[in-house]
Amino acid sequence: MKDIKIIVERHSDGYIAYPIGVQGVVVGEGDSYEEALADVKSALKFHIETFGLEVLESDSPILEVSIVEAVI
Repeated sequence: MKDIKIIVERHSDGYIAYPIGVQGVVVGEGDSYEEALADVKSALKFHIETFGLEVLESDSPILEVSIVEAVI
């Protein structure tokens, strides 16, 4: 077992979820927060089973994520 940070975004047509710090692309979606989270967990499990635990290994594990707005 390993803790993985997951970002869940709310959009006008549903929710998108994706893990950070994972090699490769893993995305889940759903009509609710819970559905998107369950979908990305399932996709992540499949990703690990397919490509191995190496996709989770990192020399610099992410300890915290911040979301900020920037005016450009």
